[in-house]
Amino acid sequence: MNKLWSELNKTMQTQIKKKDTYEAGIDTLFDLRNQLMKTLSSLNEELSREDFNAIPFINADGYHSKTIAYSIWHIFRIEDIVAHTLISENEQVFFSGNYQKRINSPVITTGNELVKEQIADFSKQLNMKELYSYIFEVKESTEKIINSLSYDQLKKKVSEERKEHLKLLNVVSNDENAIWLIDYWCGKDIRGLIQMPFSRHWIMHIEASLRIKNKIHS
Repeated sequence: MNKLWSELNKTMQTQIKKKDTYEAGIDTLFDLRNQLMKTLSSLNEELSREDFNAIPFINADGYHSKTIAYSIWHIFRIEDIVAHTLISENEQVFFSGNYQKRINSPVITTGNELVKEQIADFSKQLNMKELYSYIFEVKESTEKIINSLSYDQLKKKVSEERKEHLKLLNVVSNDENAIWLIDYWCGKDIRGLIQMPFSRHWIMHIEASLRIKNKIHS
């Protein structure tokens, strides 16, 4: 793992556990996210459209077995679902911004159900310019939500009602590779959600994307 990202993540996790360092922890989180977003922006500048669809580790186990386009989609669909549907209980950016049509995506899900060639085929269909518009909008909206949370709200768990609402939206596939996400998210409190989909999850998929980039440009 990138040493700087890893250290920031570790610092943030410690800081948000205590009331007196909570605000500093949110600053650390946003610093980490800004650095990671800078990396995603540089990929957009450096890579060709075909590079985003490349799947050089198709038979591997791990995050690098995907494409870069898929990884970007996946990070931000998860964040959008968790931030809006589960934490702030409002409409996802994906729906309010009509992003399925704009991105030209065949799915509205996190993409966990897609494997191998399905991931490559999915990636080819995406409008990358609109996908990047989506990720910037999701990042900004999530950070507004996080900024509005008090330290005491971090202990709040997802209600059963919200969990049922999430199921009705069909944004998580019923496939066995995806359906576990609902219980996973709904078993965490808000602090736990900040520590995974909004930080560590980004790191894992962005590092995998850099590994894909290095392989196709080696």
